[in-house]
Amino acid sequence: MSLVREHEMHKRRKSRNIGLGGVLILFVTLVFGLTIAKVSPLMNEVTAQNETSQ
Repeated sequence: MSLVREHEMHKRRKSRNIGLGGVLILFVTLVFGLTIAKVSPLMNEVTAQNETSQ
């Protein structure tokens, strides 16, 4: 049991930090997904060129 009560400011800051962390995770996921979507057709093209040249 804690003897020191958490101040309201700390509760608000903690919830804001959790929200900001969630937004950051969503942004990183979006950028990663877009990168994979953009690179995948290029990788298929390179693979097809390698198969035809052999």
